[in-house]
Amino acid sequence: MTAPLAWHTRAVKTYYVYIMASRSRTLYTGVTNNLERRVIEHRQGLAPGFTTQYRIARLVYFEVFGDIRQAIGREKQIQGWRRDKKTTLIKSMNPAWADLSEGWPGTVNARRRQQD
Repeated sequence: MTAPLAWHTRAVKTYYVYIMASRSRTLYTGVTNNLERRVIEHRQGLAPGFTTQYRIARLVYFEVFGDIRQAIGREKQIQGWRRDKKTTLIKSMNPAWADLSEGWPGTVNARRRQQD
């Protein structure tokens, strides 16, 4: 009798390094395995401390990883950068600093559209 293959396969996980900004462009860099949930937590003030104090609620940049160690390493790398290097990174993906989560379920803008 052969063993089931399930123990040989690993579930593919996705991790995100993200940068969020306030309207005044105060930045926060984090890592998560559920970007949509994490953005909603920031918006609803469920992440007490820095992000709530500075009203950091706009997703302006993210990267996707398959390995948590790589994601954490990248998060630490970005956190160690000067602001000008972070803004250059953001502009490379999002020159207008648009909210990349615009229209996601659970976001304020998505709820407004549903009510109209």
